[in-house]
Amino acid sequence: MTVENAPQRETHAFQAEINQLLSLVINSLYSHKEIFLRELVSNASDALDKLRFRAITEPELLADEPSLELRLIPDEAKGTLTIEDTGIGMTHDELVKNLGTIAHSGSREFLEALAQKGQKDVQLIGQFGVGFYSAYLVADRVEVVSRAAGQGQSAWRWTSEAKGSFTVEPAERTARGTAITLHLKEDQKEFLGEWRLRSLITQYSDYVGHPIKLQVSKTTGTGDDAKTETSLEVVNKASALWQRAKSDITDEQYQEFYKHLTHDWEAPLAWTHFKADGNTQFTGLLFVPKHPPFDLDAQQQRGVRLFVKRVFIMDRCEELVPQWLRFVRGVIDSDDLPLNVSRELLQDSQVVRAIRKHVVKKSLDLLEKLAKDKADDYLTFWKAFGTVLKEGLATEAEHKDKLGGLLRYESSREEGLTSLADYVGRMKEGQEAIYYVYGESRKAVADSPHLEALKQRGFEVLYMTDPVDEWAAQGLREFQGKPLVSALQADLKLQSTDEEKKAQEQHAEGLKTLTEKMKDVLQESVREVRVSDRLTDSPVCLVVPEGGSPAYLERLLQQRGRGLGVPRVKRILEVNPKHPVIEHLKAVHDRDPSAAQVSEWIELLHDQALLTEGSTIADPNRFARRMTGLLTQVAALAAAPAPAAAASTAS
Repeated sequence: MTVENAPQRETHAFQAEINQLLSLVINSLYSHKEIFLRELVSNASDALDKLRFRAITEPELLADEPSLELRLIPDEAKGTLTIEDTGIGMTHDELVKNLGTIAHSGSREFLEALAQKGQKDVQLIGQFGVGFYSAYLVADRVEVVSRAAGQGQSAWRWTSEAKGSFTVEPAERTARGTAITLHLKEDQKEFLGEWRLRSLITQYSDYVGHPIKLQVSKTTGTGDDAKTETSLEVVNKASALWQRAKSDITDEQYQEFYKHLTHDWEAPLAWTHFKADGNTQFTGLLFVPKHPPFDLDAQQQRGVRLFVKRVFIMDRCEELVPQWLRFVRGVIDSDDLPLNVSRELLQDSQVVRAIRKHVVKKSLDLLEKLAKDKADDYLTFWKAFGTVLKEGLATEAEHKDKLGGLLRYESSREEGLTSLADYVGRMKEGQEAIYYVYGESRKAVADSPHLEALKQRGFEVLYMTDPVDEWAAQGLREFQGKPLVSALQADLKLQSTDEEKKAQEQHAEGLKTLTEKMKDVLQESVREVRVSDRLTDSPVCLVVPEGGSPAYLERLLQQRGRGLGVPRVKRILEVNPKHPVIEHLKAVHDRDPSAAQVSEWIELLHDQALLTEGSTIADPNRFARRMTGLLTQVAALAAAPAPAAAASTAS
């Protein structure tokens, strides 16, 4: 049907299936009612872009109205909100087709027509043809008055209450473009407020490439002299900084944009601005903050916002940013990202995976550059976000090489943090592994008996004290060809000379009866008792067998409820054959294997080993009584007169 032979007023009925689909769109498709404004502004922006493109070859289309803009006009008295544009407009037939057919996209049809002509340099937001119907989230009646661009065009009004039909009739409009008037529901009048509209434009459409003007009212004077005047104010930036060339943007502008985006009062430590071309086209601007936000770990939420053609789609985009990079802030703006029909959810696709991969690479490259060029700033970052970054080693092994180079740890060498690369560069001749010890704090691990042989050999030991460190070390496994070995593990694999190995065998044979006794006494607590080659100053220590977890990790899992029902893996008790306590215990055992003192000392040594590894003692009171008894014996011996002194007194 053409404009010339169209009747004065028409009523069109939706088909039953279409009516049900319309109800679904209105009631189920969108999770937030405020989305309606984003959708209608996006459609208006498309109308302006279509006109701008056609005007290149048809400049006469701009004759009656040279400006390209959007206007929001709230009317509290009438309870209406009008979204108006000076774009391409619609004819009678286009109104019927575009607004009367659910899921018909005029934007997509326009792009397809251009593609057939080999023209692909126009970016339009609309894809699904359902965004218009989001108006019924807040309105019970919608009127659309539109006049197509060009000479001799007439204006038409489309009206519907979304109850099964819509009407189309002639209307009055002097200029081209479209005005959508929403008759708001009683409980949706909040969308007439100036502050509410400003905030929604700032949130969703701040970077739409056309000015969005809001009609505001200002009252001057008082009483009878009071005057209320209305004016249109531009409320959006209309320019996305990330879409500009890097050479045109100063450091101060990047910093101000970061503060605007994140509401942080301090400038970021670093940022990267990039554009990806090829099969997947998108622009990114990523920042590394100086300080962690209060909710960094509380919600495990990401900090990168997703835009599609400069229109805000979602905050904290999980699909594009892995959890271990949740501290990164910024924006990703894609031209062809697959969204679901409501544009509130991403669909898993090759495009999504490609963007995620690029975001990870750019983030790691940025951190590497920061560590290389600004070491002090990188240490500031590490202290704030190092724990989060290490999660990547436990979850995504494909990035372990880059992540390994970014790790920083305290060590036995000196105060301060060291990289793994620096550690490897300082390794002693003959040292085959990177050694680390895992525990609650530096103080708790620095004097651990597990480190005695390593320190004696001059081997540096890394102190891992974050809850995630043990998982991170297991994920990394090696760095620059050097395996990571825990000093707490049973299989430490320290190199020994032939003489040392022979001495070790002799000690094991000499202590065989004692170690068997210790295994018998502690059979419910330990898996094995053996002579140690790692102890030099301590009498005993507990080491973790393959498949076991360090005591600190077991305690964390129990505290967080993840260790419930998981039995503790029995440890291996290692004995220092040269320690005076062990030598004395062996002598007592050799004289009387059944002496009660032997069992008491064995259990006391085991409790001591539990404490030094960071475990709790099953019976603290019994341990205290044993210690009291031992101290009493020592006190009694100290108080007794020396033999020589006693003989002199007798004479």
